[in-house]
Amino acid sequence: MAVGAAVAALFICAPPGQANGEPTAFSSADCDDVEVVFARGTFESPGVGKVGEPFIEALRQRLPDRTVGIHPVNYPASLEFGRAVEGILDAGNHLRHLAANCPTTEIVVGGYSQGAAVSGYVTSETVPAGYALTALPPNVVENVTAVVLFGKPSPGVLRLLQHDAPPIETGPAFEDRTIDLCAPRDPVCEPRGGLDRGAHSAYAVNGMAETAADFVVDHVRNR
Repeated sequence: MAVGAAVAALFICAPPGQANGEPTAFSSADCDDVEVVFARGTFESPGVGKVGEPFIEALRQRLPDRTVGIHPVNYPASLEFGRAVEGILDAGNHLRHLAANCPTTEIVVGGYSQGAAVSGYVTSETVPAGYALTALPPNVVENVTAVVLFGKPSPGVLRLLQHDAPPIETGPAFEDRTIDLCAPRDPVCEPRGGLDRGAHSAYAVNGMAETAADFVVDHVRNR
């Protein structure tokens, strides 16, 4: 499962200096036309995971005239949910670096399950006071073409796991750029609780990866 009792700890304080860490430098020659910043689900091996892979493949098939790069969000994706803040920091820092160094790159932010929570928090307009996290600045927000969330934990799931967990809400600026996909009867994301545990594992094969790719392509082509 992609969420746990410590979901609220996504907003723990960052280690000293980590929030302002500098990503590895690269030149404009390394800039892709489109870059997908994707956070995998719990227990998945490092990379973009079982949902990110078919989504990105579908995106590449629909954009044969564009280069599509990948940044797998670097975080443990384990039951140590407090460490998911590492993913928020990694994604946020990478988005800032892309906006500064690859201003023409179309950025797609995405995630599955726990990764959808990470990406949702990254694109939130506000963060709780007193924590070493900051919302994305306007120039970075402008460079994000689309946000794609698969199986994002519902408010009910968060309340059951941690009564004071912060809500997972993308900021208003992303409202028309976000697709939030929840498979029918998925117990993680359905607001009233689904009953089919298998539904949460079906995003790679239920057509939603292709639906998300179509959504992104529409935004890339019409930007």
